[in-house]
Amino acid sequence: MIYLDAAATAPVREDVLQTIAPLLTRDFGNPSSSHGAGETAARALDYARRTAAGVLGCRPGEIVFTSGGTEADNLAVKGWALAAPRGRHLVSSAVEHPAVLESLDFLRRVHGFRVTLVPVDAEGRADPEAFRAAVTAETTLCTLMYANNEVGTVQPVAEVGEHCRALGVPFHTDAVQAAGWLPLDVGALGVDAMSISGHKLGAPKGSGLLYVRGSLPLEPLLHGGGQERGRRSGTENVAGAVALAVALARGEAERSEAAERIGRYRDHLVRRVLAEVPEAVLTGHPEQRLPGHASFCFPGTSGESVLLELERAGVQCSSGSACAAGRDEPSPVLTAMGYGPDVAGTAVRFSFPRSVTEAEAALAASVVGPAVARVRGLAPRA
Repeated sequence: MIYLDAAATAPVREDVLQTIAPLLTRDFGNPSSSHGAGETAARALDYARRTAAGVLGCRPGEIVFTSGGTEADNLAVKGWALAAPRGRHLVSSAVEHPAVLESLDFLRRVHGFRVTLVPVDAEGRADPEAFRAAVTAETTLCTLMYANNEVGTVQPVAEVGEHCRALGVPFHTDAVQAAGWLPLDVGALGVDAMSISGHKLGAPKGSGLLYVRGSLPLEPLLHGGGQERGRRSGTENVAGAVALAVALARGEAERSEAAERIGRYRDHLVRRVLAEVPEAVLTGHPEQRLPGHASFCFPGTSGESVLLELERAGVQCSSGSACAAGRDEPSPVLTAMGYGPDVAGTAVRFSFPRSVTEAEAALAASVVGPAVARVRGLAPRA
């Protein structure tokens, strides 16, 4: 079976497993304890913080370890807004991850914030000038994802960050999909906060982090023992933090090579699918997209039926966000891009893990056309 659903979760890296094995067995102490086992755990946690900070170009004290990208997004959006509500106005895009959109809606419903969602074009990209026009001196915070999880479009984060800096408005980016594929230097991007999830990078599920610029106030979502400098209480997941940091550092070291190699595999799949399925529509920006991401709509089919045929042919992929699996309504991302419900319901997403081989990628590309044809009843099942 060929796994092409890395946007949902990536396989855990072998070098990460080897690194954290002692932290799960021998060095299992609580980093808040003052005895030897606790001090060993605290040193490991400090190593993770310094390693992650080195990749992001920030201070170690600006890293908050979380349980994943969803918690990091919630902490950034709710934590900032509740700590410094200012004009109670929030600005984001129409294609954000539900972790951001639902946090914004919570603040609207429960705390009376106004929310402006900037539209995107047919390729899923937000106009930086539209963000500049939406962000005012009354804006509490602005948040724009770095790269979309469903269609792979990369957003103009640095340009929006420049506008936010000029107005003195805090700016957050959800970099969950971008980590390991795109540059993450927070200074160059002009962001005040950044969310990252470990299991997209090759760390186990349940690990994440939020970079938050040190001078910004942050109301914690979790209250208790005051861990993470009072910003996220609860005994730290030391093994998860180390796994995330190691995967992040290794991913950054391999980023250029991996992007070039996996980008070739993706481009071959795109060319073949568009040649063999004339009705296929490549969704997302044709160039400003993640190197390992190819997403299509196949009008006249059912996306779920195409997925079943692909799995029978030995390829596992998805119809879009794993967070929306099992829902009947069409993708809000695709509808925001202008696709009607009938077409949006035919979406199929291929997202390549770094571990995929050229032979596997070529085989996957060869089965898409026949799978779509079988769904349409145009070819017999082999």
